[in-house]
Amino acid sequence: MTSFIPYASFRFFVLIGVLLLPVILIGLRGRRWQAYNNFLACLMLVLIFGSKPLQLVSLLVFLVWQLTLIRGYLAIRQKHNSAPIFYLMIALSVLPLFLVKLSMDVSALSFLGFLGISYVSFRSIEMLMNIRDGAIKTVTLWRVFRFIAFFPTISSGPIDRYKRFEKDEEHVPSGAEYRTLLYQGLNKIFIGFLYKYIIGYLVYKYWLGSPLLASNSVQSIWLYMYGYSMYLFFDFAGYSQFAIGVSYLLGIKSPENFNLPFLSRNMKDFWNRWHMSLSFWFRDFIYMRFVYTAVKKKWLKDRYLIGDIGITINFLVMGFWHGFLLQYIIYGIYHAIAFITCDRWERFNKKHHLIPKDNKWVNALAILVTFHVICFSFLIFSGRLNFLW
Repeated sequence: MTSFIPYASFRFFVLIGVLLLPVILIGLRGRRWQAYNNFLACLMLVLIFGSKPLQLVSLLVFLVWQLTLIRGYLAIRQKHNSAPIFYLMIALSVLPLFLVKLSMDVSALSFLGFLGISYVSFRSIEMLMNIRDGAIKTVTLWRVFRFIAFFPTISSGPIDRYKRFEKDEEHVPSGAEYRTLLYQGLNKIFIGFLYKYIIGYLVYKYWLGSPLLASNSVQSIWLYMYGYSMYLFFDFAGYSQFAIGVSYLLGIKSPENFNLPFLSRNMKDFWNRWHMSLSFWFRDFIYMRFVYTAVKKKWLKDRYLIGDIGITINFLVMGFWHGFLLQYIIYGIYHAIAFITCDRWERFNKKHHLIPKDNKWVNALAILVTFHVICFSFLIFSGRLNFLW
């Protein structure tokens, strides 16, 4: 069976264009053909994973596993709000992802996993956490399946939230509303082509592919740092535009993922602009939960120290999420240090009024400094500095 990796070839866009035509025609009439949408969801999963049977089997086993956990925990939560059971459910939900990340170092586990397991895992974990909080009281398994295995965003996000997704699923856009979604969706897809297949391609071929970057000299590494940062943004942002655009055509407004991240004035600002769906997920479900628990149980008296520990845990988990390789762990630690330094500097400057915030020259300098802090983190992430350790 031919493989259709999402947004990786012109053939995929032709396929998705043909399959979405009934959705578009019906949507313009202010209706939704749910039976066809369900068929399309299943068909796309088969087409995306069908050429690699082990990945398809892994996906199906994963979905059954997660749906069982969600349905089982919901039944338990309605009777008992037990913390140990909640943590057990989270551990069981994370287990498949942990084994897949471990397979990078343990070849015996290499048969596990499928394209997009990291992003799909976030959706099921988020549902378990919302069940724990009482935000989700009932679920329909078919809708949970559509949410977790939503094909436009299955391979690399953006990471949606169940309640937001459920709201879009329940609302059938009018003809006028769908025309707007159609225009916005197509616009995002064309922006995706500009980012990924024009700018990203040119950067990859003529910048990263330049012989000048082949050596490990300071100059070569420095130039590679800029090139890799640009390529990483345009390639990933382009993919995100594709995924969001196709989602819009299905009537689902998947969240934005990037907002001019290289114009960030500090590291806080950067994480509000870069890979936003991931950043906000970690903020809400790791950082905020740790801080809330630490304050509630009075683990420490210093709330700033609690915040710093929370930030460190947040970025360490983010580093491990990318993989168990040293470069990813260092990347996480680097961002934790940069974020905490930014936070402390803001508190110090607010108290002593050393540098005005509204000065355009100060803002320009802040953007320049932040840009280089970011680019160096991507250099670490790329693995180009692995020869140092």
